[in-house]
Amino acid sequence: MTKTIPAEKARQGRRGRQVLLVLVCGLILAAVAWVAVEYYGRAIETPATQNQGISEQQ
Repeated sequence: MTKTIPAEKARQGRRGRQVLLVLVCGLILAAVAWVAVEYYGRAIETPATQNQGISEQQ
């Protein structure tokens, strides 16, 4: 005899705020890391590399 299980109970897990929270926090941390790397890249830029970019554009 086959036992019928409701669809809600047959799921492996529920979607919820916890999954959304983890995804949003990961996205925020990635954005913070991106900003930190951009800031660091601009801080270590030397005058020679700044002029090099201008001459390449002309």
